[in-house]
Order: sequence, then C-alpha cells, then structure tokens
Amino acid sequence: MNVLSVTGLVKEYGGKRVLDGVDLEVAEGEVVALIGASGSGKSTLLRCVNLLEDIDDGQVFLLGRDVSDPRVDPDLARRDMGVVFQAYNLFPHMTVLDNITLAPRVVHGVPPAEATATAMDLLTRVGLADRATAYPDRLSGGQQQRVALARALAYDPKLLLLDEITSALDPELVGEVLALVREIAAAGRTILMATHEMGFARQVADRICFLDGGRVVESGPAAQVLGNPEQPRTREFLRRVIDAGRLQDPRPDRGGRV
Repeated sequence: MNVLSVTGLVKEYGGKRVLDGVDLEVAEGEVVALIGASGSGKSTLLRCVNLLEDIDDGQVFLLGRDVSDPRVDPDLARRDMGVVFQAYNLFPHMTVLDNITLAPRVVHGVPPAEATATAMDLLTRVGLADRATAYPDRLSGGQQQRVALARALAYDPKLLLLDEITSALDPELVGEVLALVREIAAAGRTILMATHEMGFARQVADRICFLDGGRVVESGPAAQVLGNPEQPRTREFLRRVIDAGRLQDPRPDRGGRV
C-alpha cells in the first residue's frame, strides 16, 4: 500500500517552474531519499506534500485521499504527517517537554498525562530524558534536532518528512542525528527525506530519487542509483559530490591514499 502518491506535481514561483510534473510514490514502511543540487526542488516538494505550499497542478494522495483537493482542510491532513525542517523550529519560550506535548494535547486532544508519558518515552529513546525541563537555548544544535524528531513522532504520524535535517549542524553533531534517523527507519517508519548525505542515504534509504530542474531524473534502489546510475546527469551530480567531499575532507582512505 502506498502511503504517499504524488502525480504530475507542478509548483511555480514568479513564473519559474520549481517542480515540473513530479511523480513519486512512497510505500508503507519505505524510506525514500531525495537527492539533488541546491535549487533542484527537494525542499519545495516536501513543503507541497505537507501542504505548506499551494500547488499549481497535480495531486497529492495521502493514504489514498487527495489532500491537494482545495476542499480538504490542510490542518486535518497534516495530522498524519510529521515534519522536521533544517531549522529546529522549537518554541523558545517552552520547555522541551512542552514543545513535544503541545500538538498531541491541542491538536489531537490527547489527555495531558498521556501526552507527557509519550513525550518522556520519546525523550528517553533520543537520549534526552534528563533535559525535559530545559529550554531550547540550553541545548546544542544536535540536541535540538533530536527534540524536533521526537516532537514529529509524538502523534505517531503515518508519514515522516525530513528536510535536510543535518545541514544546519556542526559536523561533529551530524552523527548523533543520523544515528537516530537510522533507528527510526529500522523500526519501520515511512519516511520521505531530502538529504545531501550520500553515505547515509545509501545506508538507510530503500529508494533514491534524483531531482534536477524540478524533475525526477532517476529513481531506483539506493545501491543502484548511487553505485551505478543510469542517467548521465545523475552520474555528473554524484561525481561533483564525491569530488567536493574529497576537497573538504582530504584524509587518507583505507588504502592509504589521499
């Protein structure tokens, strides 16, 4: 069963097509990674799926329901989606615990005691139970992003959207967040994520979609797309990513070469 189906999705800004007829499906329990250069449409696609952007054409089906229909209440549709952005977007005037319990209590009507118990269980899973009463400005970037992930999972969404969630982190904090996403994926959560971490995408994703110019240029199993891509544009993008990584991290590889 497909949790998400996107057909012919078009999004324009100022007459420029940012998404140009995107087709995409995500099956239940599947992890799909969106890769591509900056400006290729990855974040816009996630925002359209989450109904944070109006679409100009096409449809978005969530659990078989056309949530892009103008008659659909987007707030109701979002109840089945959890989203974590590049910025942590935690409420600075609320404690960690209050940030996590807010949506379950106010939007989903979960009793406070139940919402608190769920939040504490999630904080334990992300290794931050001892920071429940802390405010966001007392946490590191990696800790804040882990809280954001816990908040997104608090109402057990059917689809988890992750938008370059490590891009704002210092390099030494990236690992702890990726390890948590790896754990979430292993538990069978349905995930659509935009990422620039190719190694992570290879390890976690069932399928890779390469976007270029607002279109899905290539889609397939992670090992195939990242290891032996069929399209020349995909090969060119991956070569540039690999070359850029070598320039940024010129450490010897396992064979002793630089």
